[in-house]
Amino acid sequence: MSSIYALSPSVRLELTKTRLIVPSPLYYRSKCEMNRRGFAVKGIVASGVPVMSSTLTAQPAQGVERLPYKPDGYNYWTWRGHKIHYVVQGEGPPVVLIHGFGASAFHWRYNIPELAKKHKVYALDLLGFGWSDKALIEYDAMVWRDQVVDFLKEIVKEPAVLVGNSLGGFTALVAATGLPEFVNGVALLNSAGKFGNGSSETKRSEETPLEKFIVKPLKEVFQRVVLGFLFWQAKQPARIESVLKNVYINTSNVDDYLVQSITRPAEDPNAGEVYYRLMTRFMLNQSKYTLDSVLGELSCPLLLLWGDLDPWVGPAKANRIKEFYPKTTLVNLQAGHCPHDEIPEPVNKALLDWLSTLTTEASLQTV
Repeated sequence: MSSIYALSPSVRLELTKTRLIVPSPLYYRSKCEMNRRGFAVKGIVASGVPVMSSTLTAQPAQGVERLPYKPDGYNYWTWRGHKIHYVVQGEGPPVVLIHGFGASAFHWRYNIPELAKKHKVYALDLLGFGWSDKALIEYDAMVWRDQVVDFLKEIVKEPAVLVGNSLGGFTALVAATGLPEFVNGVALLNSAGKFGNGSSETKRSEETPLEKFIVKPLKEVFQRVVLGFLFWQAKQPARIESVLKNVYINTSNVDDYLVQSITRPAEDPNAGEVYYRLMTRFMLNQSKYTLDSVLGELSCPLLLLWGDLDPWVGPAKANRIKEFYPKTTLVNLQAGHCPHDEIPEPVNKALLDWLSTLTTEASLQTV
């Protein structure tokens, strides 16, 4: 996916209108190129009134304990007939970590060991990503919501805090509204999502026979050829390393471990088809899921850990969250789109500090 302009004009128009982000290590290069060509691929965020505000600076993760990389993964759970990969460590109040588009549970490599000192930490691979099955289904934000909800009920089995980066952030939000009694709080790191615009809804005219039987099939063939080539190009290790170094402000954590955790899942026989379905169907069908509608149903505390140097989901969107949702704590970070991997130490500290306030509040409520 080296350029959005390789797609047909109608698809480019739809992508521009949806303004969806697909920020992940696997596809970062394409997004950088989109921005350089002037294509605005922005992320969706959440909002609220600040409880606290601070700024943390980037430092290399030297000496930080790291989750061991296992080529065959850690634990597996069967969900709707599909194999789902997850990691679990530690004891205490549960925390569930949800990765972004194209990444996996291993993207939380520097966070799991530290958080597990005080919490029971879970990190799962969303269906279609990481070590989870590359299911040939119609992907939709609600598929991942249902996966996380069932994970909470069947694996975690008690109320937890959901933490999500990028696509995982929006997934955490919709899961929290789908099962509020099982979610004590939500933390977002440069979350995906967008605020709605009620006046922008357009009506689609009925397809003509020419469009249905000639134009549409030809467009799909063209998209398959182009996206097939772009997927092959995007999964090359050298390309992934280059992409990551363009996206991480502090590149000291771009290593072979991270690159391998991205390239290995991309070798799955179904990975190319999943990529095609996500790019042509999931991305173009997101306007009905808006942050304002989801946040309007949210009731738990919300933490924003925001990389202010993110080229796609900047601080302006985090600030808009503060204006919308009153139970928000904001921590500004001097990092890019994935602060949890780029600057894990300040992220871990800020997250643990906030989690301790939730534990204190819960204790006071039970007294």
